[in-house]
Amino acid sequence: MRIIDRYIGRTVALGILMSLGVILGLLVLFTFIDELDDVGDGQYGVLHAFAYALLSIPRFVFEAFPAAALIGSLIGLGSLASHSELTAMRSAGVSVRQILFAILKAGLPMMAVVIVLGEWVAPPVQDYANHMRMVSQHDQVTLRSRYGFWARDGNAFINIRQILPGQGLRELYLYEFDEHRELRLVTQAERAEFVDGGWVLQGLRQAALTPDGVQVRTLEQARWDSLLSPSLLKAVVADPSLLSAWTLYHYLEFMQQNGLHVPAYDVAFWSKIVAPVATLVMLFLGVPFVFGNLRSVGVGQRVFVGVLIGTLFFMLNRGLAYAAVVYDFNPLAAATLPALLFLAAGAVFLRRVR
Repeated sequence: MRIIDRYIGRTVALGILMSLGVILGLLVLFTFIDELDDVGDGQYGVLHAFAYALLSIPRFVFEAFPAAALIGSLIGLGSLASHSELTAMRSAGVSVRQILFAILKAGLPMMAVVIVLGEWVAPPVQDYANHMRMVSQHDQVTLRSRYGFWARDGNAFINIRQILPGQGLRELYLYEFDEHRELRLVTQAERAEFVDGGWVLQGLRQAALTPDGVQVRTLEQARWDSLLSPSLLKAVVADPSLLSAWTLYHYLEFMQQNGLHVPAYDVAFWSKIVAPVATLVMLFLGVPFVFGNLRSVGVGQRVFVGVLIGTLFFMLNRGLAYAAVVYDFNPLAAATLPALLFLAAGAVFLRRVR
């Protein structure tokens, strides 16, 4: 039985790797084409666009693996069915459950590698790619550290401790220098909002350094015209879906302690947690389809069915995620419902082919 398990697992794993390679190639190509629209912004060139597309591969692996698992299992099992190998296995006493376990045992190590990529490799690599693109497109020097986000804007240096979702900032410090590189004005603002093409600072405390000494004043609000735009900040702050589950967990703890609630981060966290389950469901779905309606069809039709099912799963998953953000309903339910629905459908089909 171990020989059969290894044979089934090797065949399915090869199909998954082939499917993943094709999907990654398409995603890299589409990303590169999409980045060409930004070529010419600042120092951003074709090589930068190509590098950005390549650096996105670890993220693509994590996102595309469930679909690749489904298509790969359909291709692998389909090839066994086309050569009557599955029929021979069933005649020898191998049950559908044993075949299913063989597929899952082959998929689990691959899924573990993908989880490592998604948690520890993809976030820093994608972070570097976003930073590279941002620095190339914008004529500004930026830095992120444990003390927040730093940027240079002409003769001023800006320190932002918190970049809020949307177009808001919190705990902002401005250090303005004169042409002799001497510090002249220090501004501390509690909040900043982007309104009508410019920033409005609120809760200001300013210290002006003059030859006569330091003059301190407070203001309720003041307008601040800067090249630092929300689009630049969005390039620096990663989308919640690009963060690791561990980072999202700590960020959600921080938001809860400060009385903040942003559903997008809750949905992104639970989507990360449920992603391995969704992959196992995709592997499971290949079995009832190959033993049922796809037993005697060609490879092209199996791939088409796999792409169709994967697309339906993606659309349902993404649609529920958006709905959870907009209508603020349970993020765990939004993340798990697609996997549970497809698992139930696969179980019904599997009962029919036994």
